[in-house]
Amino acid sequence: MSFGQQHEIHKRRFGRNLGVGLVLVAVIAIVFGLTVVKVTRGDYEAPRSEVQN
Repeated sequence: MSFGQQHEIHKRRFGRNLGVGLVLVAVIAIVFGLTVVKVTRGDYEAPRSEVQN
């Protein structure tokens, strides 16, 4: 079984999917980075009701 050449629409669709994937990875990296910075700087504090037992 041989594969034929890819149609132009598949090439464009792959490019679009790659772009969307890269944007998604960038957004996840930014949110993760902000979370790490916020936690390591000590800005995050648990609510007082959870601290007292």
